[in-house]
Amino acid sequence: MALAESQQLDLVEVSPTAVPPVCRIMDYGKFKYQQAKKLAEAKKKQVQVELKEVKLRPKTDTHDLEFKVKHVRRFLEEGNKAKITVVFRGREITHQELGMAALEKFAAELADIALVEVRQKMEGRSMFMIVAPKVKAK
Repeated sequence: MALAESQQLDLVEVSPTAVPPVCRIMDYGKFKYQQAKKLAEAKKKQVQVELKEVKLRPKTDTHDLEFKVKHVRRFLEEGNKAKITVVFRGREITHQELGMAALEKFAAELADIALVEVRQKMEGRSMFMIVAPKVKAK
């Protein structure tokens, strides 16, 4: 402790369970600052993946579907996942095959850049599918 005080530094216990306990002479404030900087740098390099959603109806026309495919393509190229939802209203629920066909068409159009993460699922009056971007080989 006298040696640390003479150098105007701190005596920090590194391993208290070791026999004898291991201590180190350092500037503890500077050490904590550098650790915080490393954490901030690591956090900056993280990529936050969002789940974007596109809604359509079972009777949505082909041009509108193609337009929505372009949107989903853009989402996937940005590195986000996409949720494609087909909403059924009224008696449309009796023709679930139309919604299934629309989702299958989406999957076929996006097969080159996307993987289907969650296949077609019914949830109440809506059917959805989740697609994620394909991982690029380095």
